[in-house]
Amino acid sequence: MASAPFVASETAPTVATLRAGEDVDGVFACTRKERQISRAGTPYLTIEVRDHTGSIIGRAFRDADVLAGRFERGELVRLRGHVERFRDALQIEVRAIARADDADADPTRFLPVAYRDLDELEGFLEHLAAEVYDPGLRGLLERVLGDQGLRAQIRRAPCSVPAVVGTGRPSSAHHAYLGGLLEHTVAVTSMALELCTLHPRLDRDLLVGAAIVHDVGKTREFTYGAEIERSREGRMLGHVELGLRVIGSHLPGGLDFDRRLALEHCVMLHHGQEAAGGQRFASAEALALYRLNALDAQVKGAFEHGAGARTD
Repeated sequence: MASAPFVASETAPTVATLRAGEDVDGVFACTRKERQISRAGTPYLTIEVRDHTGSIIGRAFRDADVLAGRFERGELVRLRGHVERFRDALQIEVRAIARADDADADPTRFLPVAYRDLDELEGFLEHLAAEVYDPGLRGLLERVLGDQGLRAQIRRAPCSVPAVVGTGRPSSAHHAYLGGLLEHTVAVTSMALELCTLHPRLDRDLLVGAAIVHDVGKTREFTYGAEIERSREGRMLGHVELGLRVIGSHLPGGLDFDRRLALEHCVMLHHGQEAAGGQRFASAEALALYRLNALDAQVKGAFEHGAGARTD
């Protein structure tokens, strides 16, 4: 017989606050769903659910097939159960689970987020943009940062899809959390500004401006549900092409053709010559942006995945 319906708790639980012996009733993201067979030959359901504080395994030994039909992996689910300790780890004995209603399904509650303060990072980005004095490039940055919808996306987007063990998803991700794009952009642009002090022959306005917009296509590369996934246009076009389109839709009248071309060249080659179809670096600024982007990605990747990890 199927489990009885249940009602939402007034206080939403998080994975980090779950304790053995407690009942749980809340909404989580389902990142794993497997139908398994016990030694007695009866089916049971194993799931993994997560929120922004962590993940936990759950198992349903009663009505496994009925419950499995009420949701899919990758969806937000409302779950009721009992927390218990098994082999030195917490797990949930699942008593009821079903796809969450839209009213409960704010994806930002369930996805990994940046540790750094996003308001502080956003203010720093404004400070860096103010260091660009070229009228055309400054006008572009004003249009990009003045677009409130785009700015919210810059604040929200990650740089990568998080690696998931057992899915074949590569572990080369960096800044793979909400706010990761903003954090990475500030880091790369800050290093660009410092590099211009060390190498005053660099075109400071071009390099700093390109650093600010080099990954802006990532605002259109991802979707947000129970997990961060690549959007259809992200899979088909990639963030570099998407970024060039975003830049193109925010061009000011005062940005002349040669200046625009130099900026677009930097953006197009920020992953290197091979990623740009063999196109060669035509400026020191493009080469510098490529190196700075790789440096931040690789250092961050080393912290997240170990010093030997590869980052793209």
